[in-house]
Amino acid sequence: MDVKELRDQNVSALNETLMTLLKEHFELRMQHKSAQLDDASKLRKIKRSIAQVKTIIKEKQV
Repeated sequence: MDVKELRDQNVSALNETLMTLLKEHFELRMQHKSAQLDDASKLRKIKRSIAQVKTIIKEKQV
């Protein structure tokens, strides 16, 4: 996801995106713990995306 695309979304769409990312992060963590995750860098990318979405939500609420 591009930051410009995220900034164009409204808060409710951002919340939906956030929930999707959190679910995906949970699934990746479970795969990592059970040694089924091939690319561990996906965890870092998802965490970064979650932080970006949360930041944009906070900016829009102010």
